[in-house]
Parts: sequence; C-alpha cells; structure tokens
Amino acid sequence: MSLQFGVDSIILNEPIWKNKRIGFLTNDAAFTNAGKLSRKVLLDAGFNLVKLFSPEHGIDTNGMDGAKMDNVIDSITQLPVISLYGEKFIPTEEDVRDLDVLLFDIPDAGTRFYTYLWSMTYWIEAAAKYNKKIIILDRPNPLGGDFTLAEGPMLHESVSSFIGRFPIPVKHQCTLGELAQYFNKTQGWNANLEVIPCKNWKRSHLFFDWNLPWVKTSPALQNFEACLLYPGLCIFEATNVSVGRGSKYSFEWIGAEWFNLPALAMVWQNMLREDIKIETLKLPLSYPSGIVETKGINIKVIDPCSYHSVMTGLLLLKFVKDLHPQDFKWMPYPTEANPSGKNHLSLLLGIPNAENLFDQPLQLWLQHITKLLKVDNWKKSVTPFLLYS
Repeated sequence: MSLQFGVDSIILNEPIWKNKRIGFLTNDAAFTNAGKLSRKVLLDAGFNLVKLFSPEHGIDTNGMDGAKMDNVIDSITQLPVISLYGEKFIPTEEDVRDLDVLLFDIPDAGTRFYTYLWSMTYWIEAAAKYNKKIIILDRPNPLGGDFTLAEGPMLHESVSSFIGRFPIPVKHQCTLGELAQYFNKTQGWNANLEVIPCKNWKRSHLFFDWNLPWVKTSPALQNFEACLLYPGLCIFEATNVSVGRGSKYSFEWIGAEWFNLPALAMVWQNMLREDIKIETLKLPLSYPSGIVETKGINIKVIDPCSYHSVMTGLLLLKFVKDLHPQDFKWMPYPTEANPSGKNHLSLLLGIPNAENLFDQPLQLWLQHITKLLKVDNWKKSVTPFLLYS
C-alpha cells in the first residue's frame, strides 16, 4: 500500500477543526504523496488557513544556510508569511492572537542539527504558552526508524543552541511527530497537542522504500544521498574544508586545494572500512579570489541500511586534520542563530570543547569517540512516544 503523510490523512478524513482559524508552519518541501503542495491542497480543500509561518530557508526553501529570512507574502496562496528564522524563533502573542489552531507540516532530514525540528519545538512551546490547539502532520524520517542506527553524541545542555536545544542524539531515528510528543512531555509544556500519523510506514523503511521522488528540503540537500551523508559531513562546516555547497555534490563531497588525496585514500584503506566508497573529484568552487578547481573526494554509501554516518564523518575529519597539520584550520560559521559563528563544532556535536578531542592520538581518540556515539538509553527514553513499529 502507498505511503500516506499526515497531510494526506486530514484531506481524506476532514477534521472538526477544518473551519477554525489556522496558522500553518510549512514550506515548499511539504507535499502530499501525490506531489501536490500541502498548503495549496489544504486551501483548495476548504481548510481555513489564515496565515503562514516559515522556518530557516524561508517558505520557498531557497534561502541560504543560516541566513535571516524576512516576512513575505506567499506567491502561491497570497497569505502573509511570518518568518521564524529572522527577528525571532518563536511566534509572539500578537502573531497567534487571531488563530485557533497551530498546524505544522515540514519534512525533516533526521539529524539533530537540522533546524526544522527546533522550529517545531518553539511552535509547540508557543501553543502551550498562548493556549492554542497544535497539530503536527507527521512524515517519515528519511533515515529510517531503526534504533541500531542511532548515533550520538547526546547533546550536553551547556551547548544548547538552535541546532540542538535539548538532549537527543545526532541521529535520533524518530519522526518529528514522535519527537513532538516526547518534548511536549519532557519539557513540561503540556500543550494541547495532536499528531496525525503517517500510514504504511515502518521503522525499517528508509527514503528509497517510499517509492516517491526526493523533494529538496533545503538548498544543500538535493537528493537522498546528501541526506544520508549529512549527519557526518556537516561537521566540516566548522573547518576550512568545503562540503561542496553551491555544486551538485553538496554534502556528497569534501575538499580543499591543499588535500593530499593519495595519503587520505591510503589511510582510509588501512582502516579496513567498507561502508563507503571514495573517489577523487575536482569541483569548480567559488572563493573570494574567484572560481577555483578544488581537489576533493566524492563519497558513496555502500549499504544505507547499515550506514553509521556520524562515525564515518568523524573519522574523515580526524584523518584530514592529522594529514594536513599546516593547512587544516578550525573556522567560525556565522548564522542568524549564531552570529559570531564561534564554537560551531561543539554546537554541532553537542559537546563542550569538541575541537580538543581531535588533538588526541588516533587510538585514544577512537576509544573516546566510540563511547560518545553510543546512545543505549535513547530508545528506552523515547519508546513511550513512538507511533510506528
């Protein structure tokens, strides 16, 4: 049977709140299983959408990573759009005063530092604060729901930020609907929350099991392969190594003009890891000095159903740093949520002083990282809130 998203369910089974005044947090990545834009379909079906709200990257999903998004008028529905990645992350009382229902439908990338999750948590918090009904239209996690593939580190609250508000693993293996229920309870919000679950999705299913085309969730995640590699390769944002943004290989490639490609390939081969295949590839990338053909490696996952992306990304980062002591540098990564860009690696990994880990000798580093990535208690903690088997 075909996969149904939460939005498909409410179109088929008209809810009693259909004619209430609805505020809708969504974007252009939110489609029905028939490939129609959620907000357009809901309007056409008579749902009383009053105004829209948008996360990072804006309503059209085309905004640059970390860039401030302004309020706009939606060109598709002509409804006003209030940005929740600009002057504020949480709607104000004035924003929701004329609303009865706060509705949410945005696809996720299955990774803690992908910000749509945290926009949802502020949406729930606002619903609780202003006594509004909140409804999450659930979608599957493209990385699946198999908890053997969950990877830490667990977030340490001392490095809480908009790319990780609360303690969960980097790869959490949950849907946003499940996490909505989890946070609503554990954070004590107790909002009037309803999750409309997907139908015909199993935890063992990754994106390629859906039999649907990939919809770009943000500019850099252009396909499922990038989404699969993203939990491990995003940590390179905290360095002077490129992840290929602006090219068709974004988050499928890492590189720098100073890469020693033969040495990197040899070190990887000596580790006897067979979860990825790496191929050398030069990309024309834009720098302040102009377009430069940049050396790098294109990364292919051998078996997505058993791939541990965070560990792979950390190993690659360790090797790149150790092989290029004169050229490798930690770099700030300024965003609207972190204007100084400082401590970006710690914010991504969710642990204080993360850069210091990479100064350790390889074997000691491996022992430390292996312990950090284990999240044995995570499934037990979240099990009461799971919606799928």
